[in-house]
Amino acid sequence: MKVLIVGSIALDSIETPAGKVAEVLGGAATYSSVAASFFAPVQLVGVVGEDFPKRHEKIFRPRKIDTLGLERLPGKTFRWAGKYFSDLNQRETLLTELNVFDRFSPVLPESYRGTNYIFLANIHPALQLKVLDQVKSPKLIVADTMNLWIATALEDLNKLIARIDILMLNDEEARMLTGEYSLAKAGKKLLGRGLLAAVIKRGEHGATVFHKQGVFFAPAYPLEDVKDPTGAGDSFAGGFVGYLARSGKKTFSEIKRAAIYGSVLASFTVQEFSLKRLLSIKPVDIEKRFREFKKLVSF
Repeated sequence: MKVLIVGSIALDSIETPAGKVAEVLGGAATYSSVAASFFAPVQLVGVVGEDFPKRHEKIFRPRKIDTLGLERLPGKTFRWAGKYFSDLNQRETLLTELNVFDRFSPVLPESYRGTNYIFLANIHPALQLKVLDQVKSPKLIVADTMNLWIATALEDLNKLIARIDILMLNDEEARMLTGEYSLAKAGKKLLGRGLLAAVIKRGEHGATVFHKQGVFFAPAYPLEDVKDPTGAGDSFAGGFVGYLARSGKKTFSEIKRAAIYGSVLASFTVQEFSLKRLLSIKPVDIEKRFREFKKLVSF
């Protein structure tokens, strides 16, 4: 089964206690597509500018990532710059230049419209809805969101939630959206809106899956050194959706396994800047770390 992924592609400049990099490949659709491609072929929809380096585009093609939906517009590629502090949960955004991303209006190639597994990465919910208007009969729709859309586009976000199966958001966003400080109450309230599951990402503390059949906690892998947290949540989402596409099932059992695979991909991502570590691993490395995750939670 293929995965359709729609979202941002960016050039990132990042500073952490481990060092700094400039104009490296980033964006939610980038990280999630590479992570998902370990499990299933990906159809990527995004936009870049005339200045987007050819070497970055070449990263996608050998990895079962179809770039027919990658649009190149006159102008500059979306850029983001950020600085992380010694507590890597704390970061400061230094620069956000939307550039051509400000004109992004996703139009799916005809060959993408029958895809069964959809991941809507973090973009304006009106654009996510536009994608759903173009697909035919998907089996599973997963969407990510953020606090900005909860604050400024709640009406569109509510329409989106009514049309998807699984919502991903972090703990702060879950509290903001539901008005509940308790994540248990927040998860229950989200399920009450008709979702199959809600996945609340908690950074270095892992992720919690709220499902109609129960609650599951996916821990974060205990790493001694973390170089760059950028893209970890998107890699989690890509691994999660990619595994479900490979499985072809959306039972609670498979969703739990998907959450662990998502955590595995996120754990590799943070070990290097940008996609460097993610691009160096092989399926055998993923399976090895998956087994290590099983040991972490077995008792």
